[in-house]
Amino acid sequence: MSDEIGVIGAQSSVRRWVMDDVTFTYVVDGAMSLVPSAFLPAIPAAYWHGHPDELDAHDTVAMSTGGLLVQRDDECVLIDAGFGPVNTNSPFGRVDCGALLTSLESVGVAAADVDVVALTHLHVDHTGWLFTPTADGGYAPTFPNAVYVVAESEWAPYADGQTPAGMPDRRAVIEPLSHHPRLTLVGDAQEIASAITTLITPGHSSGHTSYVVASESGRRLIAFGDAFHVPAQLRNPEWGSGPDADPTAVPGARRRIIAELLDADTCGFAIHFGDQAFGQVLTSDDGTLRWQPTPTKRLAPPPRTA
Repeated sequence: MSDEIGVIGAQSSVRRWVMDDVTFTYVVDGAMSLVPSAFLPAIPAAYWHGHPDELDAHDTVAMSTGGLLVQRDDECVLIDAGFGPVNTNSPFGRVDCGALLTSLESVGVAAADVDVVALTHLHVDHTGWLFTPTADGGYAPTFPNAVYVVAESEWAPYADGQTPAGMPDRRAVIEPLSHHPRLTLVGDAQEIASAITTLITPGHSSGHTSYVVASESGRRLIAFGDAFHVPAQLRNPEWGSGPDADPTAVPGARRRIIAELLDADTCGFAIHFGDQAFGQVLTSDDGTLRWQPTPTKRLAPPPRTA
């Protein structure tokens, strides 16, 4: 099976990319098809008129979600945990998720095999599979042997009893996370697994965290979560997203990440870029930035479509 470029404007397939000694797999949880004017109100309508290929057949933005599986030697790290079993319509668009565990199993990984679950932030579409209901009405860790990693600055509002926008269900996620014996709170530039370090850039949330994964040769991949929802925001970092907690901080956070992504030996993982989640940020002849998708191995078709 040869590597290929994913389809623009489509939901993501389960895809794999190898960087030296590190194997990355996008284990897709499902599909989010979002209305641009509702979810991305800062992006002018004229942009979408000029780039119709970036929309699906329903004129919505195909945003898959799930987790990035990072495997090296015997270590297994999962960055983000999908939306969980959700099938709904709202003014923001359509969501059909719940396949993350099936996607993991399809690539030979059981929930018990995961050593670390590292969260970019605590929004609903990144925390859905952290815990699962038990027979007695409680919640147990879905990944029973894993350390759960969250930035200290991301956790602080929840610990204070606040209700940030986009937060998951308090009883199903926040309360069991607060009692998790292996919850680990981290700061900036902190190693959370072998050659995986944090890059904390508040804006989208109070402690939004990217994860920088280095290979044995020094090449890097940055999993940048929701710092960017669509490639257009690379060229226009001032174009915020509806759920941004602090819109004034977002452009600066994005510029810090872009500076890292422009390194020739650095690739990115964009969880919401549909079927082009792996790629590089390059500079075009006119000086503008563009997302260049990386050829990847397609392991399975999109598990859900919306």
